[in-house]
Amino acid sequence: MSLAELGELPAVVDLITAGKALGIGRTKSYELAQSGEFPCRVLRVGKTYLVPTPELLTLLGYPGGAGRPEPEGE
Repeated sequence: MSLAELGELPAVVDLITAGKALGIGRTKSYELAQSGEFPCRVLRVGKTYLVPTPELLTLLGYPGGAGRPEPEGE
């Protein structure tokens, strides 16, 4: 994902989007989430897996995590 795409993410993202940002495929993302080994916290809402965006950004190395990266060109 580009820096601009990361900057536009909502407060939580689905597991597939989080996996894509981390370079992890769909199947492996689900395997890691189900085993409790996904690299950041995963929330289970019904049958859906969600990942808090600030934690994903922290994992990707953005300072503060909650602070969103500026989209490219700004």
